[in-house]
Amino acid sequence: MAALSDAKRLVVKIGSALLVDADTGALRQDWLTSLAADVARIRARDTDVTLVSSGSIALGRGVLGLPRTALALEQSQAAAAVGQIRLARAYEEALAPHGIVTGQVLVTLEDSQDRRRYLNSRATMETLLSLGVTPIVNENDTIATDEIRYGDNDRLAAQVAVTIGADQLVLLSDVDGLYTANPRVDSDAQHLPIIDKITPEIAAMAGDVGSALSKGGMVTKLMAARIATDGGCAMAIALGTGANPLAALEDGARTTWFTAQTDPQQARKRWIAAMKPRGTLTLDDGACAALTRGKSLLPAGVRAITGTFGRGDLVAITGPDGAQLGQGLIRYTSAETRQIIGHHSTDIAAILGYEGRAALVHRDDMVL
Repeated sequence: MAALSDAKRLVVKIGSALLVDADTGALRQDWLTSLAADVARIRARDTDVTLVSSGSIALGRGVLGLPRTALALEQSQAAAAVGQIRLARAYEEALAPHGIVTGQVLVTLEDSQDRRRYLNSRATMETLLSLGVTPIVNENDTIATDEIRYGDNDRLAAQVAVTIGADQLVLLSDVDGLYTANPRVDSDAQHLPIIDKITPEIAAMAGDVGSALSKGGMVTKLMAARIATDGGCAMAIALGTGANPLAALEDGARTTWFTAQTDPQQARKRWIAAMKPRGTLTLDDGACAALTRGKSLLPAGVRAITGTFGRGDLVAITGPDGAQLGQGLIRYTSAETRQIIGHHSTDIAAILGYEGRAALVHRDDMVL
């Protein structure tokens, strides 16, 4: 079973019902302060932490005096616009006393479905984490419409975890895990501490345990578990209503852990290996040797390209003799690549007229 103390890269999802008082619509400041202390303690052992937080609409509707019933799309977007700035400020003020810098990341479903935008999001998140920042991620409710929405932050959190290669995801909720039936209506429901595989029987146990402020129920949590565990990330459903919820989880509080089916790096490599290339890069001997040492592919080492592709498309990587070395996701279009191959990365801006990434294909986006 996974243990939170072993996490190297952790994603924590916070639901609206935990962050916003259901009666007053106000921020639960004391609870957020306790969560910030948990995050600081976990970060102190060199664990990257990313927070996926609901709450912008719940906070904004109170400020705007909107009813607590279902809102029209434009009302939800207006509430999100008002609430998001308050949500970001609340996290900044809670984490700053611990010396933690926060960054706001707003996404939509399109950002994970479009490969170019996915790679850009991933690069931004990786850079934030490398700089010691704790990203605060939320769906961009201000602009998202139904066709580009995740619709719940459980699945968003799982997608974020897979995107950044997290090894653990914790969904803080108003329930302490998965039961054989809904424990609120069935006194015989039994708690399930470990799920090694989400079978049809397990999936059938999910019931709607959402709250008035939360769109996520157990069904969406199981969907998130599938995404996370298939991507090499263990996932926990944990009770988050009390103070210091992550400390409680570490101290043995009841929860349900879903076992990762592989590790994050292998899951990503397997995904890349299964894709069909849109073009080919032919390398010189020096670049081939660099790749075998675990380096990224730079423009200077590419002799020629074939095919037409966009940013984020898959390309085959071959040696001077045409033998395929591997494949990877390229960071430039075919037209841009033709202009910069054979040149040093420091020349990219002068050639293209704008700053670009140093590597054509980053080693994390490559399978040899």
